[in-house]
Amino acid sequence: MTSPLLAPLTFGLIAAFITTVGLIIVATRSDWSAKYADLFGLAAGGMLISLSLLHIAPEAFAMSPHASKFMLAGFLGGLIINSGIGAMFPEKMNGARAAAITPLIAIALHSFIDGVIYSVTFAASFSSGVYAAGALILHELPEGVIAFAILRRHGFTNRQSFFWAFLASAATTPLGVLISAPVMYTLDTVTIGSLFAVSAGLLIYVATGPLLEPLKTEPNKRSFVALMVGVLAAIGLSNLPVHGHIDGEAGPHNGSAQHNHADGAD
Repeated sequence: MTSPLLAPLTFGLIAAFITTVGLIIVATRSDWSAKYADLFGLAAGGMLISLSLLHIAPEAFAMSPHASKFMLAGFLGGLIINSGIGAMFPEKMNGARAAAITPLIAIALHSFIDGVIYSVTFAASFSSGVYAAGALILHELPEGVIAFAILRRHGFTNRQSFFWAFLASAATTPLGVLISAPVMYTLDTVTIGSLFAVSAGLLIYVATGPLLEPLKTEPNKRSFVALMVGVLAAIGLSNLPVHGHIDGEAGPHNGSAQHNHADGAD
């Protein structure tokens, strides 16, 4: 294992471990989590839309001048993926289960991009990598629980939910490190910002669409409380003092214009 890979992969594995711990906690209470799956889904929706608007989207706009186009592409991509899956597998996938695929793709993409960020920031400097890793680990903490809740809500068993949530939210971060590390010196601020914008668009679609469906069936008071719990949790994570990805150092080969874009990152 080469030294450029060691640091980002270590932190990527730490992030995967913490996400897995959250999965284990919620999976051991399978009956309880199944009973309140819709409320978990609403909380997840509140958290995802808040993190997307407060954290992912602002950083994407700070890093890439094309962020708005890529965010729209991500949002429309989520709609197309969800509609296409439903059309292709109406019976075999059992419509409700098919609806869980788009949210999982969104979470997996975001987690994978986080792994890319690990590689790029550690390539810039060890200090920027550590700072980014701390922020990423904190805001990724609820991803496993969110993925598990989505799957349980759409009819997957406890074991199936754990397996697919682990693949989508935990395994993808170190995978992103392993795939991106060989080319980390070629990635720049604009590229990362554009990828983040796609991720933000996908997550916004998921948060405002599939995850908020229980609003139609859950009692108003319970659904509102669940939604606000997710929003407040996201606000708390976004205001932690270590928040921020790259602080102007997305890669070692950035030009001055790219650094100007990154200077606005929170």
